[in-house]
Amino acid sequence: MTTSVEPGTWHLEPTASTVAIKHKTMWGMVTVKGAFTAVRGEGEVAQNGTAQGTVTVGAASIDTKNTKRDTHLRSADFFDVEKHPDITLAIRDVKLDSDDTAKVSGQLTVRGISRPLALTARVVPAGRDTVTLTTEFTVDRDQFGMSWNQMGMIRGLAIVTASLRFTRTGS
Repeated sequence: MTTSVEPGTWHLEPTASTVAIKHKTMWGMVTVKGAFTAVRGEGEVAQNGTAQGTVTVGAASIDTKNTKRDTHLRSADFFDVEKHPDITLAIRDVKLDSDDTAKVSGQLTVRGISRPLALTARVVPAGRDTVTLTTEFTVDRDQFGMSWNQMGMIRGLAIVTASLRFTRTGS
């Protein structure tokens, strides 16, 4: 099956989309999992099939089901939400492959620090005007100024998973 996405303006459906993280802590013995509850985005698919857009996550919306930990993650040790309320992926280029995947390249900005990001997303169409992109990728938190690591407890890369449903609102 080959996926095609119709040209037009596409808006992210926040209630049908998820962005979650997981990271090893306690010297790799415990995996902390959390989800962001505030996600928004939009994109534009041109007539020639090229696409670009933005996905924005409210950093303060992190929920790990532990209030004390969430407060610490919002602090200057990690996301520093007072100064940097949003995490943004500015999507510069999307190339659809014949195997229902898309190669996505863009710029990830966390804590005001931007780094290039390339990822592969699975494309799942649900009709002419709805599509879901699912992906999993890793992020080195040190590259974004999140180097707090009491007694070396936090190791490895953070894993980000996302399921983003977009609806076409115009052509």
